[in-house]
Amino acid sequence: MKITSVETRPLAGQKPGTSGLRKKVPQFQAPHYLENFIQSIFNALPDKTGASLVLGGDGRYFNREAIAIVVAMAAANGFARVIVGQGGILSTPAASHLIRQRKTLGGIILSASHNPGGPQGDFGVKFNAGNGGPAPESLTDAIHAETLRISQYKIADLGTLDIDHIGITQFDGFTLEVTDSVEAYQALMETLFDMAAIRALFASGFRMRFDALSAVTGPYALRIFEGLLGAAPGTVVNGVPLPDFGGHHPDPNPVNCRDLYELAMSEAAPDLCAASDGDGDRNLIIGRGLFVTPSDSLAVLAANAHLAPAYRAGLAGIARSMPTSAAADRVAQKRGLALYETPTGWKFFGNLLDAGKVTICGEESAGTGSNHVREKDGLWAVLLWLNILAVRRESVKSIVGAHWREFGRNYYARHDYEEVDSAAADRLMLGLRERLGALKGYRHGALVVSSADDFAYHDPVDGSSSAHQGVRIMFEGGARVVYRLSGTGTAGATLRVYLEHYEAGPAGLDADNHAALAPLVAAAQAIADITRLTGRAAPSVIT
Repeated sequence: MKITSVETRPLAGQKPGTSGLRKKVPQFQAPHYLENFIQSIFNALPDKTGASLVLGGDGRYFNREAIAIVVAMAAANGFARVIVGQGGILSTPAASHLIRQRKTLGGIILSASHNPGGPQGDFGVKFNAGNGGPAPESLTDAIHAETLRISQYKIADLGTLDIDHIGITQFDGFTLEVTDSVEAYQALMETLFDMAAIRALFASGFRMRFDALSAVTGPYALRIFEGLLGAAPGTVVNGVPLPDFGGHHPDPNPVNCRDLYELAMSEAAPDLCAASDGDGDRNLIIGRGLFVTPSDSLAVLAANAHLAPAYRAGLAGIARSMPTSAAADRVAQKRGLALYETPTGWKFFGNLLDAGKVTICGEESAGTGSNHVREKDGLWAVLLWLNILAVRRESVKSIVGAHWREFGRNYYARHDYEEVDSAAADRLMLGLRERLGALKGYRHGALVVSSADDFAYHDPVDGSSSAHQGVRIMFEGGARVVYRLSGTGTAGATLRVYLEHYEAGPAGLDADNHAALAPLVAAAQAIADITRLTGRAAPSVIT
């Protein structure tokens, strides 16, 4: 095995965020760019000599080429084994499970999650640590420091790699293992859920439509839903991963999944419509005639998790990201469970999960999961919904309605302003932070601001603190607006505005969500002066 050291230089400040490094495909294809970042990851890792690494991606454009580079560089940097998903396919939650199951040093996931793919689309690289979760900030800081001083990278000549056939290829002191992408993940799901009850549900005539959006969950959904569980052929659509996701924007929401949403609202609607995103960690749940917001879905799953075998003994606690609605808080309070409010980012949940403080977690961007892995998990969320439906034998709408009657309803929406000029977005957030103290008592129509702050989090596990996680505007009566900038895009900035209004008891169960939030929408626009500062009269996406 010939190893070459290639001279290079730092390239464009490769700083990974909580979701790794995301750039346009041509940027990753530029000479030395991917190699520099991979070498920087390896330089920052202790004890890599003789270690094992999990590797896979969501099948987007440049996935196979990147896998060949990462394998060759891992061999040159002293790794003993790289475990690759067949064909280069490995969902993010499946990768997390493999890391934990095989006790590897960590894993590299090649994905830009819910961002579009294709030759001019997005690509991403993320390192997950040995617990299966996203790298902690200490490691991403170390990786960034390496990108600023890198002078060479090491790569081995392994020839043409076969990643399409399951098996083991031996090199000089190095092993490439190609594993079934679905098998280990499916086996894990079978330990969590009552598969016999779900099979009986489908056998009774229950109908589902699952849209894999031509992304990574297609092979998993086909084998689990149509194979293991006996769902009718055609239940899974867009089930073959494609480099450009077939033109789909693989972000599972009612806007990008418009056909699925319209089907769910039609007379021909199946009992459940669902979808997942590019790398398989997010979910969309729509019952016949009802879109279930991610916040409500988290609350309903937490309230009913005991119906699935893995959670029959109850939950240790619930965690939600700060912008997620307080619907889960009401479940925790009524059930006597601990509730943790964290910044957005699964690494914060990982600390709580590792410490045994929580069992189920969720965030506002349709990411939900539990202690079975250290990532959010789209198919897990769909399977837990199916398990609940199989036991209760009620419709999604009936279950959600019963939940609102018991816990009250959190009207909730997220308004995304995508690809906003970064400087304008920064000015908007700075202006809000400078006026926090002056906002108390501000009136917009019938709404009166009771308090405003910039959310900060003190981690109860490792003692770390995270400041400036989003501006919260609280109104008398319990309504709130949250403003934050998202780091998941690759062009400009994404301003996210979260709106929430709570009503207790049965009142308003049939009310329209957007109509109920209309006064908050107007207040949020006025307080932040969104239109003037961004030039946007309306959000790009409303969910």
